[in-house]
Amino acid sequence: MARRARPLIALLTDFGYRDHYVGAMKGLIANVAPNAQLVDVTHGVPPQSIVAGALALRESWRHFPAATIFLGVVDPGVGTARKPIAIATRSGARFVGPDNGLLALAAEQAGIRNVVELRSRRYRAAEVSSTFHGRDIFAPAAAWLARGIRIDLLGPRLEEIQRLELPAPKVSRGEIRGEVLYVDGFGNLISNITRAQVANFRSAFPSHALFVRLERGAALEIVNTYADADGPLATFGSFELLEVALRNGDASRHFHVSTGARVTVRARPVRDARRG
Repeated sequence: MARRARPLIALLTDFGYRDHYVGAMKGLIANVAPNAQLVDVTHGVPPQSIVAGALALRESWRHFPAATIFLGVVDPGVGTARKPIAIATRSGARFVGPDNGLLALAAEQAGIRNVVELRSRRYRAAEVSSTFHGRDIFAPAAAWLARGIRIDLLGPRLEEIQRLELPAPKVSRGEIRGEVLYVDGFGNLISNITRAQVANFRSAFPSHALFVRLERGAALEIVNTYADADGPLATFGSFELLEVALRNGDASRHFHVSTGARVTVRARPVRDARRG
């Protein structure tokens, strides 16, 4: 007889690695579901950055086993009227966390099947802190799901969740104008401009060269890998989004910019390419 796989809980937070917060959550999970495996997606999400956490979760969830429970806590509204929720999806993945957009991008990709509000007192800590729902509400819910309870036992059904609307690039003749959405740990500046958008733009200007500008910086050529340039460059990374990077360096520090910085793709006739 094949052995049943141990339940898997994947954690993503902005708690960092200095304090005890993640350890406390893991300790509570171990008490409720001692057989569960715990995997850290990351605890280095920039503090209070729901967008960064949502993007990290979106880029991670599909690489885990189908029945993984994702416990996400980036929760600047902890203790307010925002709801604590759990989501079941058609893919089999389940998501637990605050209803503030953090879970939305990944859950929508996975196919939302059912959403509940975490209201049952039976499946939370006896005492709930107004500032640490990660330990007192979300971790117990994830642990009980790992124990095998039905998601509907955690609380009443909700008809919808808080969506996360990412800014869309603006495309005009001769230009795509986007912005930096995410800065990773290497300082790479990841924009909201997709590979498909750039490919369509390139096909509209077959006799032109494409260049990328970051704010008022110099024009950068789009290359295939970091090794294809000696300094600043533009490329498509694992997000399949256009990013500005610095070979063997930190582009965010080099350019003195962060999220929200303007990123522009422009087309220039080949004869004018040197002018950027």
